Amino acid sequence: MTLHNRWASSRRDLLSLVAAGAVGSLGRPGVAFGTGPDQGAIHDSLNVRTFGALGDAVTDDTAAFQRTLDTAHASGGGVVYVPPGRYLFKGTLTIPEGVGLRGSFGCVPSHSGIRDHGQPKPGDDGSALFVTAGRGNEDGKPFLTLNTNSSVSGLTFYYPEQVLDDNPNPYPWTISMRGKNPAVFDLELLNPYQGIDASQNERHNIRNITGQPLRRGIWVDAIYDIGRIENVHFNPWWNSHSKVYRWQTANGEAFIFGRADWEYVLNTFCFGYRVGYKFVETATGACNGNFLGIGADDCNRAMLVEQSAPYGLLIANGEFTSFHGDDPTMLEVNNTNTGVVRISNTAFWGPCNQIAKVGGQGTVGFSDCTFVQWSETGDRAAIQASSGSLLVQGCEFRQRKRHISLGKSIERAVITGNLFEGPALIENTSTMDVQIGLNAASR
Repeated sequence: MTLHNRWASSRRDLLSLVAAGAVGSLGRPGVAFGTGPDQGAIHDSLNVRTFGALGDAVTDDTAAFQRTLDTAHASGGGVVYVPPGRYLFKGTLTIPEGVGLRGSFGCVPSHSGIRDHGQPKPGDDGSALFVTAGRGNEDGKPFLTLNTNSSVSGLTFYYPEQVLDDNPNPYPWTISMRGKNPAVFDLELLNPYQGIDASQNERHNIRNITGQPLRRGIWVDAIYDIGRIENVHFNPWWNSHSKVYRWQTANGEAFIFGRADWEYVLNTFCFGYRVGYKFVETATGACNGNFLGIGADDCNRAMLVEQSAPYGLLIANGEFTSFHGDDPTMLEVNNTNTGVVRISNTAFWGPCNQIAKVGGQGTVGFSDCTFVQWSETGDRAAIQASSGSLLVQGCEFRQRKRHISLGKSIERAVITGNLFEGPALIENTSTMDVQIGLNAASR
């Protein structure tokens, strides 16, 4: 018998024993098997059903889950496994240090189960947590709190009491990340009011998240050691046509950043929010970071900068559109900003009123960017800079409309090496140092 055949025969024997209930799925009594981010077995895991969880969407499973998590922590840490089912929660959960909560999904869920106009329907929901705790109080205790070296993955979070044809019911954050190295990955936040509070921790890791948070998606603040956010996709899969979705487009904010030192954000996207990416100043400070391959579609403000750190927001390889609500704009930098915003190799299109409105006393730079479909109403310049310092270099303006407007409070500006459709339509009312040259216009 070949080595491959001996392995296959042994595997069949083991699976037969598992099916008969003689052993756990790793060949040891009491050990559960599941899929996780390592695409392999979950070693030494505890099963929530062993501790009384039913997963019938009727019985409150809060206590059973917390018992399992606490038992894992008391035994030195490890994994708590959640088999497929619909688990109801009327209370909140705390994941202790060194404990991971794992569902049945080995990759980010596909929103194919619980989505029949907001009501449960038959289908493969995998490990789904039905949350009712905290209804009516957005400032209440988060549903699930992570601590140092704890994590959650492979789950869908669903709020069965959320409304469709009215303004949404407020809820606290679904997940809060505290301590050092908290991690969330391979999750679907199907319809929470607020998604992930990633503030007041060190080195958070957020990866492979989908869903439709209605009011706030991810909040980052008080981060002094590098945080990471990767492959997050917020899209209206739960609902895209009722009053609650219209409320979301008028009020929702997908990604909000306060103080964050060296935040790394990669391949993120949002659709249907008032603000896609918002940068604010809090009591702890403002954000600097690296934002690569980010996008926002159908947002009133794709990016809104109230304040950035002096070291800069570095945004590259982005794609942004804005075309609904009042005065749709791709980038707005408020008069409060004193920091640096640098945008490179990024595409902006609409139809919008303007690509950018720039104020404040900081520096805003565009390099190797493409601008399309602005000035849908009135005669507006693509880039309207009223104050501060402006750099526009190596960009292409693909419409024969007003291209750049420089207000009289502009302190410095360099506009060079750009391509313009038609003649360069640049209005300059600044009396300070403005350098314009080496631009090319079409016939």
